[in-house]
Amino acid sequence: MTPRGALKPGRRLAGDYEVIAHLARSNVLDVYDAWWRDGCCRVVLKTLRPDRRKHAASARALLREGRLLERLRHPHIVRAYATLTEPRPFVVLETLRGETLAHLIERRERRLSAAELGFLGLHLCSAVAYLHADGILHLDIKPSNVIAEAGRAKVIDLSVARKPGRSKAGVGTWCYMSPEQAQGGVLGPAADVFGIAGVLFESATGDCAFDDEADAGVDYPQLVRDAAPVRTRRRGLPAELASAIDRGLSRDPGARPSLVELAAACESAAALPGAERIASRTLSGSNR
Repeated sequence: MTPRGALKPGRRLAGDYEVIAHLARSNVLDVYDAWWRDGCCRVVLKTLRPDRRKHAASARALLREGRLLERLRHPHIVRAYATLTEPRPFVVLETLRGETLAHLIERRERRLSAAELGFLGLHLCSAVAYLHADGILHLDIKPSNVIAEAGRAKVIDLSVARKPGRSKAGVGTWCYMSPEQAQGGVLGPAADVFGIAGVLFESATGDCAFDDEADAGVDYPQLVRDAAPVRTRRRGLPAELASAIDRGLSRDPGARPSLVELAAACESAAALPGAERIASRTLSGSNR
């Protein structure tokens, strides 16, 4: 059922984008499947919900995300084709044919193998290192913001992305944000390492590291407890990868591995021959 006020199939925006179907509604946005006439292809449109159209801060955030994605070019980050303001603010994104990791984790009968976890981690480290080299923190790495498409992971939703530095408390998603995001303060690359480690933990175990019955009524469980060691929830993981995940979920940003170290552990788990293990060396030459 199409939500109230959503654009109907056949409606055009800016004369060039024809709505095919409504895909999703969040607290702020509506997301549509659409046809791009000039591009002769399907695209995804993100625009403000009808009840948020006059909310200037929401419009600025959407346009900021669109313009950021337009200038980024990375195989593991969703691509934006255009950012428009008329007849309403909206962003035109590439159509991804896969599923979110959240959906895969929820319905899979088996968990990712160690090699699959290794490749997933490498893709996420690659995308995040690219952002960090551009002076940007993602700050919302979680299973629902990663699309798995034909063996490739793509990061989506840069709506809270920002430069490193001091931030207010609570930027991100409740059980996925790093402790320093939860409490507010200075944010750096380690915040995204925490996010990647959380995705790997959940992909390995099927459980969120900080969302179980013991956390009921706790504002931010990542501020008051450590995550369970991943190998207590998933036996047989390579020790190097398990250690990197556990360290990545540390409450202390300084105790977490760098992206270089996390990528090296993922390369080892992916069982790549030594001559092909270039991701960690590449990262070490760009941004830690």
